[in-house]
Amino acid sequence: MAEPHQLSQAAHDRLAAEHEYLITHGRTDIALKIQAARELGDLKENGDYHAAKEEQGKMEGRINHLAALLLDAEIVEDVTGDEVQIGSIVTIRYEGDDETETYLIGSIEERQGDLLVVSPGSPLGSALMGNASGDIVDFEAPGGVLKVEIVEIGS
Repeated sequence: MAEPHQLSQAAHDRLAAEHEYLITHGRTDIALKIQAARELGDLKENGDYHAAKEEQGKMEGRINHLAALLLDAEIVEDVTGDEVQIGSIVTIRYEGDDETETYLIGSIEERQGDLLVVSPGSPLGSALMGNASGDIVDFEAPGGVLKVEIVEIGS
């Protein structure tokens, strides 16, 4: 059995609304585009028809992805506390570096603006989970073991 996708209530609601829109308005819009392109004639050399069919395929892929995601979604509580958890926005500093980097811990579907997302199951994400500001954690990266300091935890 697949691991449940952990989502915030806000992300779950946003994805459910997108799914509903795609299976109602999205499918209708694509059907109209395909119909209009068919009326232009020969389908073998009809660029509009092929573009509409490609768009339909991509949309159906997104519909299927969202349906699977929502089917086994687990809603996580709002982020509170002083430890890194799913939904936390964590600022870290790599050992030997003066610059900080900020990440959202969670699913790519939780993405906020241009904030980078780190999966809680990734080496960095799992090293950060459960730790607090000021903690120094290490994790296995392709280039070897790296150490990071947790500078700040937000939500």
